[in-house]
Amino acid sequence: MMKTLFYASLAVSTVTLMQAQTVNFDDVEAGSAPVGWTAAVTGKGDTRWTIEKDATAPSPPNVFKQSAEGTYPICLRNGTKIRDGFVEVKFKPVSGKEDQAGGVIWRAQDKDNYYIARANALEDNVTIYHTINGKRVSFKNANTKVAPNQWHTLRVVFVGNQFTVTFDGKPVITANDDKIKDAGQVGLWTKADSVTLFDDFRYGAQ
Repeated sequence: MMKTLFYASLAVSTVTLMQAQTVNFDDVEAGSAPVGWTAAVTGKGDTRWTIEKDATAPSPPNVFKQSAEGTYPICLRNGTKIRDGFVEVKFKPVSGKEDQAGGVIWRAQDKDNYYIARANALEDNVTIYHTINGKRVSFKNANTKVAPNQWHTLRVVFVGNQFTVTFDGKPVITANDDKIKDAGQVGLWTKADSVTLFDDFRYGAQ
């Protein structure tokens, strides 16, 4: 327990040394795709990411919406190449019969190789995975309430092989993994038929 708290404290103190970039999607016309992002799908199906107006947005007026159905629809932030740092987003799971999930990606080498932490409103849990050659494998999860149709904050601090995931300000996972060591892109993730809104995407390098 003390070791877990140590890593969580280290993650918080490390973030204070980083220069954060914030994308709130408010400088793009509603209904369009934003500049500076690359949409893709890991597996089969479609991906559809658009800027939409939403009265509930944490930083109004716009949100970033994924509404297509695919194995894992993703969207990577162009021009990012971070090995150690953090990624954070506010997200709202709106609908989905198979899944109601939203997640953040880091160290993405391409659309089939990256880390991901996601929260699922149908399962009430947060899980961390590595995706290698398109195959997603979990290596730790935590049960926690993920309310549908409400905004939540998901954040990951990644330094070396140490990862700390916080959900709505509370550390829920500390984990180790060595599958992807190189710097890569950060981005956003959904699954299956999830319709998910995102806002206030933040990231930074150590």
